[in-house]
Amino acid sequence: MPTGTAIRDVREQLFDAAERVLLRDGPSALTSRAVTAEAGCAKGVLHRHFADFDAFLADLVLDRVARIGHQADALRDAAGTGTVTGNLAGALTELFESVAVAIVALITSRDELRTRLRRTTPTGVPVLTEATAMIAAYLTAERELGRLAADADIDALAPTLIGAGHLLFADRESTAPDAAAVGRVVTTVVGDAVREQRA
Repeated sequence: MPTGTAIRDVREQLFDAAERVLLRDGPSALTSRAVTAEAGCAKGVLHRHFADFDAFLADLVLDRVARIGHQADALRDAAGTGTVTGNLAGALTELFESVAVAIVALITSRDELRTRLRRTTPTGVPVLTEATAMIAAYLTAERELGRLAADADIDALAPTLIGAGHLLFADRESTAPDAAAVGRVVTTVVGDAVREQRA
């Protein structure tokens, strides 16, 4: 990009570039040079907007965590519609077909990034922690509507669903699991707690 040319939404452009590198080449390939080359801008652009590369990565993770908040709102609004297992399978697929799996790998591979993220997520792994909260809120809403057993252990079901979903989608080299595979996992985890489905 020529010097002096304004970059619109530079943060989002850099985040999107980082996401492409992360998905294509994995966390070890994610460097400031790789990000700026992918974004088509000078390396100095990144350093004008972020204190250092770990600050950039922390903001990338927090930006992607915020997207889970939007998904959580939509999933909570779906309570009482469709089927519980269908809604959960769709939510897990949407979550893990995105960059979430790669972001988790990035967090676990970089000590300084984890240290920075502890400021906002003192326990657990960012992305997985918020995803678990999303599923728990949805299950709570369904329990209140009577579509989940009154004694359903949401504190156990939500992390189990996130862990199982993460494992299903974790292999970047293989084909993503199909809807039937995701549905079987969801049914195995919550099937006993689900009550008669109402459209």
